[in-house]
Amino acid sequence: MRLLITVARRIHKRPLCSPTSCLSSAASSSGAATNSGLQFRDDQLVCGSTGELVQRLSGQVEVRTEFISEEEEGALMKELEPGLRKKRYEFDHWDDAIHGYRETERAQWGVVCEGVMDRLRAVAFSEGSPLLGPVHVLDLDKAGYIKPHIDSVKFCGSTIAGLSLLSDSVMRLVREDETAEWLNLFLPRRSLYILRDQARYKFTHEILKDAESIFSGQRVPRHRRISVICRNLPV
Repeated sequence: MRLLITVARRIHKRPLCSPTSCLSSAASSSGAATNSGLQFRDDQLVCGSTGELVQRLSGQVEVRTEFISEEEEGALMKELEPGLRKKRYEFDHWDDAIHGYRETERAQWGVVCEGVMDRLRAVAFSEGSPLLGPVHVLDLDKAGYIKPHIDSVKFCGSTIAGLSLLSDSVMRLVREDETAEWLNLFLPRRSLYILRDQARYKFTHEILKDAESIFSGQRVPRHRRISVICRNLPV
């Protein structure tokens, strides 16, 4: 997957998200189950620098909690773990985009996991949208993190969708040409995130390291995290 990631031209100074700057992005009132004991309603999973920005990107940034069950997470891990165990965590990425990671690709799945992938594709991508090759699997060590970057527009289309396994985490989006504009996404374990259009092209995205993993003023402990990522092709 080395061709898929290009580091943003600037590494942004990370903005802080305080409780007063976190704003609703939807109208749901159900709660997000987390493995860190935190409680956020579904309408509190996205916060930003301004309410206007949150609303403007509300159709382009989405977090779906409990997208997969514990049993489905277990099935995914059962298929992924044997291959991942054969790899070492790398702490020097070829373009300095990721720290403390190992990765693989997956083209074929068992029945349960294929059902999960079919559901992901149906939710995240329009019917008939050509998808990028095998599914990308990124395994972050507890000490690992993903630096601000924008996936290569040469190889990736308008939509990125990823499952979060094993750990809660915080994803940060920062507008590349205006760093005062930012969003924080709380990604609970077993959730699905979707980035589309401007949120995908105009904003860098990153997964915060454990020491900086804070959302809405609350600490979000980061453990080993596996993301199962699908992208569509550029048109």
